[in-house]
Amino acid sequence: MSLDERVNDLESRLAFQDDTIQSLSDELIKQQRDIERLQAQMAALIKRQEETVGQFEIGEQESPPPHY
Repeated sequence: MSLDERVNDLESRLAFQDDTIQSLSDELIKQQRDIERLQAQMAALIKRQEETVGQFEIGEQESPPPHY
C-alpha cells in the first residue's frame, strides 16, 4: 500500500469518525432536552399531587355534616 493510499484511507476514516461524532453529539443534545422537559413535567406533577393531597387533608379534618 502506497503512502498516498494510506493517507487517503486515513482521511476517509477521519471524515467518517467526524460524521459519527457529530451525529452522536446531536443525539446527546436531543436527549438532554428531553430529560430537561421530562424533569419539568415531573416537577409540575409532583406539585399538583401535593396540592391535591393538601386539599383532601383539609377535607378530612372538617366535621361531618349535621345529618350524621
